[in-house]
Amino acid sequence: MSEEVSPSPALQSSSDTSLDTNPAQRTNPAKTPIQILHEYGTKSGNLPVYVMEKAEGEAHQPSFVFSVKMADVTCTGQGPSKKAAKHQAAEAALKILNIDAGEVNVPVKSESNGVAVETNNHPNSVGVLQELALQRGWRLPEYTVLKEAGPPHKREFTVTCRMESLTEKAVGNSKKVAKKAAAEKMVEKLQSLSGCSEITWSPQPSVRFENLRNSQAEKITLLRRNPLSIPNTDYIQMMLELAKEQGFEVTYFDIDELTVNGQYQCLAELSTSPLTVCHGTGISCSNAHNDAAHSALQYIKIMASIK
Repeated sequence: MSEEVSPSPALQSSSDTSLDTNPAQRTNPAKTPIQILHEYGTKSGNLPVYVMEKAEGEAHQPSFVFSVKMADVTCTGQGPSKKAAKHQAAEAALKILNIDAGEVNVPVKSESNGVAVETNNHPNSVGVLQELALQRGWRLPEYTVLKEAGPPHKREFTVTCRMESLTEKAVGNSKKVAKKAAAEKMVEKLQSLSGCSEITWSPQPSVRFENLRNSQAEKITLLRRNPLSIPNTDYIQMMLELAKEQGFEVTYFDIDELTVNGQYQCLAELSTSPLTVCHGTGISCSNAHNDAAHSALQYIKIMASIK
């Protein structure tokens, strides 16, 4: 069984209308079964919890099975996407609970295919990102304190916000302030990538190692055949070209603390499935990045050559 567990999101795209057999949804077509069940759970104090039970099928034709549990009711649903499977599970739960949308009076924000962020009211960007992750089935945003500096009466904190393959960094006079500032910058980046205030950006899908093993493309073939021990090689560029060819993303994270030998450190994260994280060190940040890229290439070379 998969370990993916997510509480029901308060927002769900109204574009998911392929399944509309539930009477509650017909009485209020603006709401999906997931929304209705969430509202009922909010009102009753028992929020539904979704668990991905199974994910199978080919990349072009996946199949997902989700279960939803609320109080003593447990139902399952199946669909070609996580959203569709959750939709089916929520719809089954509504039928068992005999819930009518008209009975649920918890206010819901307006719907759209994306997530619109109200900038005029200074929203809680931390909450916006968390809600977005729950709605889209993404990993929850991660916040890391990279650096603490300054005297006790005037501390300065540097915090990074990671959202799927994206990273933003901000500084504040407290961890909370820096975290909020990093979240605000992430929201702005998502809006920029979407081209408007409505967030429609989607992360690149993870690349499975089976795909790398089966690939006969130029860069991965050269990686299998050639040694990774040539001096003064630009492994960062090599990794960039391989990532572009194979469709995964590479993100470098600098570690503020130096090694015991006084060298810089960093991590290279690859959006493969499972996720790949490799460590690198060097006399400069760029050297540390190059070393991390070298380690990542070595790992991919091994994994892509296994028969």
